[in-house]
Amino acid sequence: MNVDYTARKYNLTPNIRKEVETGLGKIRKILGDRFETKVILAVEKRQHKAEITINPPNGPIVGLAETTDMSSAISEALDHLQKQALKYKTKWLSKKRKAGKKFENKPLEESLETTLGLAEKSTVSVLVHKFPSVAKTTEVHLVHSTDSVALRPMTLEEAIKEAHFRDRDVFIFRDPKGTLFVLHRTRTGKMELIEAP
Repeated sequence: MNVDYTARKYNLTPNIRKEVETGLGKIRKILGDRFETKVILAVEKRQHKAEITINPPNGPIVGLAETTDMSSAISEALDHLQKQALKYKTKWLSKKRKAGKKFENKPLEESLETTLGLAEKSTVSVLVHKFPSVAKTTEVHLVHSTDSVALRPMTLEEAIKEAHFRDRDVFIFRDPKGTLFVLHRTRTGKMELIEAP
């Protein structure tokens, strides 16, 4: 792995180099050795900036951070870079569809972290909902209500007003011609008109 350092208004120390290279070692476990790294360390107006760029085969990944001291800026940039590298690797694996037996029962990102020994931070697994093969039937409760049935013929507008007034989701009425209709309020709040045969 080739690391190119650039320091602007900052003296590069061996401790800082060692910190960068140990952080890049974790990323090397995720992506392998096939990338070049550029590290830019700068000090501007008492702010320490760290920019770490790696170039894996399918495009660059950049970690940026700005804090009051260089060590914390480097660690933040490396953390950001590590998260992006994990996303890059899971995206690459899902595109290639080469998840082996190790990855069958676990979420892909979580299994990568545990395999590579990077499970310092917890990940959230996503459960995909599966519908049951046979739907359970619910118990039917019969309620006799004269409040949901109109006793006299009425127009559609009158029936809608009456259903709203009585606060009913289902309202049965006859129009002046004697045709039986059912008004039904959907979950979205819209009223459906059903003509009974």
